[in-house]
Amino acid sequence: MKRLMTVAELPVLEVPAAEIERARALTARHGMTREHAVDLSDPVITRVERTAAERPDLPAVTDAARTLSYAQLAAEARRLATLLEREGVRPGDVVGVGGARCAAVISAFLAIELVGALYVPADETWPAARVRDVLDQAGANVLLTVDTGEPASALIAGAAEAGVRVVRTPPTPGRTTEAQDPDHNPGVALDCEPWEGQPRLESLDQPRYVLFTSGSTGKPKGAVVEHQGMINHLYAKIVDLELTGADVLAQTAPLGFDISVWQMLCPLLIGGRVDVIGDDVGHDPVAFARAVDDQGITIVELVPTMVRHLLDDLAAAQAGSLSGLRWMIATGEELPAELSRRWLETMPHARLLNAYGPTECSDDVTHHTIVRSDLELLRLPIGTPIINTQLYVLKQEDDDTWTACDLDETGELFVGGVCVGRGYLGNPERTSEAFYKDPFGATPTQRLYRTGDAVKLLSPAASGSARPTLQYLGRVDRQVKISGVRMELGEIEAVLQRHPGVGAAAVVVHEYP
Repeated sequence: MKRLMTVAELPVLEVPAAEIERARALTARHGMTREHAVDLSDPVITRVERTAAERPDLPAVTDAARTLSYAQLAAEARRLATLLEREGVRPGDVVGVGGARCAAVISAFLAIELVGALYVPADETWPAARVRDVLDQAGANVLLTVDTGEPASALIAGAAEAGVRVVRTPPTPGRTTEAQDPDHNPGVALDCEPWEGQPRLESLDQPRYVLFTSGSTGKPKGAVVEHQGMINHLYAKIVDLELTGADVLAQTAPLGFDISVWQMLCPLLIGGRVDVIGDDVGHDPVAFARAVDDQGITIVELVPTMVRHLLDDLAAAQAGSLSGLRWMIATGEELPAELSRRWLETMPHARLLNAYGPTECSDDVTHHTIVRSDLELLRLPIGTPIINTQLYVLKQEDDDTWTACDLDETGELFVGGVCVGRGYLGNPERTSEAFYKDPFGATPTQRLYRTGDAVKLLSPAASGSARPTLQYLGRVDRQVKISGVRMELGEIEAVLQRHPGVGAAAVVVHEYP
């Protein structure tokens, strides 16, 4: 596996000693730190196997082709772990998983947990060059394809260009598929004896997966997330959404998106069910709403653009669409106030959660349940920290040192706590630009992540809430100065989007001679 920077090698954020104590105090006073006892020691597969032992026939994962009980899911994961070990995969290796979103992807993730390797997804829609770059930068040993038919040609071509061997998922017991290509599957049947070892978790900071984000250079950056950060985020969703075994979560995100991880795994910790929604249904709002109703889905997460399409297409639908939905989670884009108003008026039975977070910090780091008083703000709050996370709003002074912002001041958001990942795989230069040794406290990771996002720490008086909350203002590099006046382009966009005739807005600055 490519080398990761150690904490000792990370740069130190230049914060005056007096400001360190002040930042700690402000973070505690304004609720920007949140401690919550969570057992981070179990891999997800361990929870799956416990449920399988207690309630083996309980449905765990459903896709368009089949439903896996907890017992079947655990067995499939162990047989895939056997396959990976026979292919030479060892703890610490990187395993690519490619193909269409389906139940087998979840089995593959759990199998990778069992052998102590790292998961890196390769989406079937990516061009071969993207597949090549991701597998090469990740240092993947194999690409495990999960399609029952012929894998996408781009996956095969990209793996070949990266020099990564392809392993086809063999037929599962009781399920027939097309004949396997002997060039890609060396005669190993999935009905072999299951892997008999215990989940290989060496430590809580063991890397668990690598996800690639867009890079300004045009080359993707591989963000490494640790086991403890992933598990903490899963429990954050359970705590804040009050999830139970009765919940069904729609898995809608492409494999390359960070939200796909929690969508695949979170219900499995509590005996709930994951329902994998294929793109043919997920891209059709009316068909998607029908699937939510028919399959008893209670939790959905979409980008605001898709929420808008959903409301638009359901405007003439019969009353009762999405009637069993408990939560709609909006993420990935800024959530407009007017869209939120439409949701609250149209779907009053389903709460709306605004979620914010970077891939580098194990996905979401803030949650905020939208209420009507929020709609009076130009820009909606992104909320307060998830469990075991510390948030700092800092501003850079003329001497390049950083000081802490107080209420109603604007600064840049920094994230500390168990959620902060390892950095960018094999890229120490980019890692040192965004990750710092945490000067504020002895957190489990000892790392601080610089988001590059401008936020305002809203006072209760400004937000109308009972406690301080964060408001997202856009990227720090979108702040401009016109005639000596600092302006946030995102702020202007938010005002334009309040007009009923404006669906979306983008503001840019042109300089004229």
